[in-house]
Amino acid sequence: MSGDALVAADVRKVYRPRNASPVEALSGVSLSIAEGQRVALLGRNGAGKTTFLRIASTLLAPTSGRVEVFGKDAIASPESVRPFIAVVPQEGKPFFHLTPREQAYTYLRARGFSRGTAKDRTESALAQMGLTEVADRLSITLSGGQRQRVMVATVIATEAPLLFLDEPTIGMDPFARREVWESLRNLTRKGSTLLLTTHYLDEAETLSQRVYIIDRGKLLAAGTAEELKQSMGGTLRVSVTGGRAILPELGTFGPTVQDGESVHVVTDPSRVQELLALAMRAKLPATVGPVSLEEAFLRVVGRSIDDES
Repeated sequence: MSGDALVAADVRKVYRPRNASPVEALSGVSLSIAEGQRVALLGRNGAGKTTFLRIASTLLAPTSGRVEVFGKDAIASPESVRPFIAVVPQEGKPFFHLTPREQAYTYLRARGFSRGTAKDRTESALAQMGLTEVADRLSITLSGGQRQRVMVATVIATEAPLLFLDEPTIGMDPFARREVWESLRNLTRKGSTLLLTTHYLDEAETLSQRVYIIDRGKLLAAGTAEELKQSMGGTLRVSVTGGRAILPELGTFGPTVQDGESVHVVTDPSRVQELLALAMRAKLPATVGPVSLEEAFLRVVGRSIDDES
């Protein structure tokens, strides 16, 4: 296997609920992922991330379009693709009557691993996820974050060539999230390819080598996190609370994006003091920081990633 791990071309999905108008969940999504890459599909809840991941991982048929995994047609012959992939579904849960150790080991055995390999990989994955101390507790007794770590451990233990992770760190505390990130980095060092969906901006920026921004079923932007930030045209962000009242003046300093009551102005360091003085004269609080992926997302989508409207 070489080249692209995943190629999707003009993937569309229309849901046709009974007694209701059709809903287009995906509107011609096209992307490619090279082998060994970590790629994030970044978007708000309901943007179409999960629908695409389910189609790419052979769990859902598209209305139209093409998906290839390592050159194999994932739509026409999903059975030829499944040995090469593993999936962490969104808010998936381990079997409650199994312990984390039993969950991972049984899954590996079902995929054809020998007893010895399954045992070794189970112990390694549980340790990476910080689950060794609870490895023999029934999953029903675990917290939501621990159950999510069990699901991630089960899938990373496969070291499958292509892993799909749908919101893999949802419900986890910051320390657990970082353990997951490091484990996923280790997998790509070994040659695996990762596609994860997330609505966490820091996760997309820190973990992913390439980011696709999706909204309302359409891909709106793609690039590295750094490329997306550079597209804003400046290096510093000045956030002015209540800045809409002086929006025309703020716009003279650089690109602006609105986020609720705040206006973020992307500008050069040489103009920051002048901009802060403007905010002070208007009696509006302002803060300064580096341009982040949040500003790029706001510019592309027009709304905050937490905006559910």
